[in-house]
Amino acid sequence: MDDVIESPLMPPPHIALALTEAQRALGDYAALTLCRRWLTRLPRGDGHGVMILPGFLGDDGYNGPLRRYLKELGYHSTGWNLGRNLGPRGDMMERALTEISSLADTSGGPVTLIGHSLGGIYARELAKEIPQQIRQVISLGSPFGEGRDSGSYPRRLFSLLNPDEEVTIDRYLLVDPPPVPTTSVYSRADGVVNWRTALQSGEHQRTQNIEVWGSHCGLTFNPTVWFLLAERLQQSADAWQPFQRSAWRTLFFPHTRDHIRL
Repeated sequence: MDDVIESPLMPPPHIALALTEAQRALGDYAALTLCRRWLTRLPRGDGHGVMILPGFLGDDGYNGPLRRYLKELGYHSTGWNLGRNLGPRGDMMERALTEISSLADTSGGPVTLIGHSLGGIYARELAKEIPQQIRQVISLGSPFGEGRDSGSYPRRLFSLLNPDEEVTIDRYLLVDPPPVPTTSVYSRADGVVNWRTALQSGEHQRTQNIEVWGSHCGLTFNPTVWFLLAERLQQSADAWQPFQRSAWRTLFFPHTRDHIRL
């Protein structure tokens, strides 16, 4: 019998962070309304396709403001068009691959995948299947790292809805990055998942972890995240460089971690 690999235990976020998650997400949205006009003045993009994948229990409507913002910047921005994200059930991953291929054909080249929470895990795994059609992957508060089983509050509900998740996604391989540029955005104030489970570890090239201030649920309408996405998307497809945290950026992006070992 093969040995079972046990994931190390990781505690969920502090209860104070969990209980204030909703209020802090509203604060993220309020900050966005103050910065919205400035954000629209950022340099326009090259029109490549960008797909935004929702988090657990989320849908394309939740990510609507971000999708519309990226369209304003000139990107071919879409949702995943698969309804509410209830987990990797049935042929969901195959249907997502079809949507990505369709967007790549429509937009004329490889696409960027942006995934919030569970959507970021999907994005990483989908990019492993069709790396030639993926320009880069950006995950927002996605618990793909070791300790995710114990370090997430929604884990029990997720397991009840998806008892056979390993059939679709091998959870022991989630920590391995796809063979494309990959950025993981996380917040130490995350009230849903332990921020350490959203860190990419190892010696992988073209991979970066970037810390922001904010809640978990508010990551898709956090103004610093919108700025970061605009900066990441603007890079040319064949000249990816890690995000440079310097000058005023140090106030809004506390840390960047490249090729860390946990």
